Amino acid sequence: IYMDSPLAIEATEVFMRNKESCFDEEALSYVRRGINPIGVSGLIPAVTSDASKAINADKRPKVILSASGMCEAGRIKHHLKHNLWKPENTILFVGYQAEGSLGRRIIEGAKTVTLFGETVQVSAQIVQLQGMSGHADQKGLLSWISQVHGVQKVFVNHGASESADAFRDKLWLSLGIDAYAPFSGAEVDLATGKVTYDAPAVPIQQKPRRSAMTYDRLSQTLSRLTALVQSSRGLSNKELAKMADQLGELCTKWERR
Repeated sequence: IYMDSPLAIEATEVFMRNKESCFDEEALSYVRRGINPIGVSGLIPAVTSDASKAINADKRPKVILSASGMCEAGRIKHHLKHNLWKPENTILFVGYQAEGSLGRRIIEGAKTVTLFGETVQVSAQIVQLQGMSGHADQKGLLSWISQVHGVQKVFVNHGASESADAFRDKLWLSLGIDAYAPFSGAEVDLATGKVTYDAPAVPIQQKPRRSAMTYDRLSQTLSRLTALVQSSRGLSNKELAKMADQLGELCTKWERR
């Protein structure tokens, strides 16, 4: 069993050095009996990048614990490149995968994905373990922010839009904190606290077809592009011309298809 995440390795060491403060009572009951609640026998930490690369040269059956949120960066992408196309493998996702992320596309049934410029077939078994997350839950977040003094505004920008909206309302009702749950592309003037551009929501069907989901991604990209163009006011003529030329070339490329 390989643990291939430098941050996870360091966090594990911190937990084991500070058992009394890091673990809840249930976990502590195991620790006091000599049982490590977050450790297993035969665990091999891969600290360096060379150690990480060597994992894929090991042909034995193995478990690779590689954490990187939504599979958008880090070592997990290399492991996906080496293992996603093998039907004998299982890719187990633990926790939430955000809309538009690589992890979400794989979970939703993508047949191929692009990794490091290469098209990789998705042939491994894809499984998701719901209900687990590296983040605190609503109660934990409220407890944390209640200890932070001088908070003037909170931006809730993680999780599904329904959950973000619910937490925004909870912050106000429970703690009286002004909160805002923006959609991608929204703009806020931090000096005044005012929303200067409120990006529109992109509706998501409960059970979208794959073609509809792909079009939704395209619509989200259009919202980002609109926000980018609007925010470019004030750039130099040279920068504006360069942006216009590049976007024009992109339009021409797709118009010819």
